[in-house]
Amino acid sequence: MTNTQLGVLIGFILGVAWIAFGFSSVLLGIVFGAIGYFVGRVLDHQIDLQTYIQRYSR
Repeated sequence: MTNTQLGVLIGFILGVAWIAFGFSSVLLGIVFGAIGYFVGRVLDHQIDLQTYIQRYSR
C-alpha cells in the first residue's frame, strides 16, 4: 500500500466518522490517537525525551 492510498483510506475513515459521530468526537479521537502514538514511540525508544527536556529546561 502506497502512502497515497493510505492517506485516501485515512481520509475516508475520518470522513465517515465525522458524519457518524460529529466533528468534536472525531477531533477528540484524533488528539487521543496522536497522544497514544507519541507515548508508543517513547516506550519503543524511538523518541528520546532527554533531548527535549535538556533543550527546553534552559
